[in-house]
Amino acid sequence: MAIREIVPHTDSFIRKRSKSVKVFDEKLWELLDDMHETLESKPGAGLSAVQVGVLKRVFIMNINEMKIEFVNPVITHTSGEQYKKEGCLSVSLPFDYVKRPFTVTVTAFDRYGNKFTLTCEDWTAVCVCHETDHLDGVLYIDKICVPPEGMAEDDE
Repeated sequence: MAIREIVPHTDSFIRKRSKSVKVFDEKLWELLDDMHETLESKPGAGLSAVQVGVLKRVFIMNINEMKIEFVNPVITHTSGEQYKKEGCLSVSLPFDYVKRPFTVTVTAFDRYGNKFTLTCEDWTAVCVCHETDHLDGVLYIDKICVPPEGMAEDDE
């Protein structure tokens, strides 16, 4: 395993659309292992492959001591809304508000090619949306907004 360099938001590579994973092999496992080691060395909850210089539709999350790998994720359902401050390991700008769904259902594959579906809420839903956006070349700074009065996380 190795800690990989994080691609900064100022590099045009971070805006590229990632390609679907076709082969679930040792090369993918090494990428995932390196991503876990990289994320563990940083103050973040998720990391996409494009952030470490690989254009594959892959991201990982580590939320509440729960580590999940998503290969070829597709968000299949969303509901509700929430406004939370987001940041990003690739973005050297301050955290800011982004509107996201409160509940998200995502279908993906694990490192071995087994399909799964996960429905999540709150911060986990934010993380799934944030990392899925990365796979399409979208950053949270593209979605910064002003939350309606009473809707911001700090208002709770």
